[in-house]
Amino acid sequence: MTIGGPGDGSPSKNRRRDAARVKAKQLRVSQKKKDRRNKVFLQGGIALAAIAIVVLVSVIIVNSIKPAGPGPKNMASDGALIGEGMVTALTPALQPNANPRPSEPDPTGAVANIRVYVDYLCPLCGDFENANNEQIAQWVGSGAATVEIHPVAILTSKSAGTKYSLRAANAAACVANYSPDDFFAFSSALFVDQPKETSPGRSNDEIKAVVRESGVSTALSNINSCIEDGTYESWVTAATSRALDGPIPNSSMESIIGTPTILVNGKPYTGSLEDPKEFASFVQVALGETYSTSTPTPTPGG
Repeated sequence: MTIGGPGDGSPSKNRRRDAARVKAKQLRVSQKKKDRRNKVFLQGGIALAAIAIVVLVSVIIVNSIKPAGPGPKNMASDGALIGEGMVTALTPALQPNANPRPSEPDPTGAVANIRVYVDYLCPLCGDFENANNEQIAQWVGSGAATVEIHPVAILTSKSAGTKYSLRAANAAACVANYSPDDFFAFSSALFVDQPKETSPGRSNDEIKAVVRESGVSTALSNINSCIEDGTYESWVTAATSRALDGPIPNSSMESIIGTPTILVNGKPYTGSLEDPKEFASFVQVALGETYSTSTPTPTPGG
């Protein structure tokens, strides 16, 4: 008997080849399905990761931006108005998106209404402050003048990333809110040993030390928390924009173009910032132009 002759088992071999082909086709189909499924999962995973990143970034941005809150009390005009006896006028807090309420000038024209827009990092503001603070305090204390101080933060980006200009203006707002009659003293104290522009400025702890050293003794813990939390920073930013966009109330000025901007009875002072006699003369002239001609013109400090 001859085993395995030609032609033996052909049907079986053909069936095995056909079965192998079917199996291979099934494997290819199965692999393609798996590849498509993996691709879908991969794309879905990437999309989910992208969404997660967007959500995370959004949360970080939202948490880093303080929502607009009310302004400080006693600064409804965007400034603190100090009058006779160095007493600050009391006003309610300015609500978010509300327009400031300009202070009303003295109707008789007998009182010099001095208005100063200051940035606590501005060196020229420091020059004016150092030259004129004492005589302004004398005029205001005696009732010959009022002074309205508007803290703005134009130089926020000029303090090595610490935003000193913004933080100092916020601190002034904190004092106005909690201890208004100490506002003038604190504002003046910020110009003593004034930090130089482009320097980091004072830290929050150093600003709080200035609060204590300037004689503020009311609500110190509230003021310190207000400084640390940056409570009125959004208000400072809004008030700065209002001053830069204008118009300037009770004045022909469209807007401020820098600091210090100084007005007396609505008239801008453009003289020397370091000559107190020149400024006193300007105040006297401004009074003479608004005061009744039937009454002698008062002389601030005279």
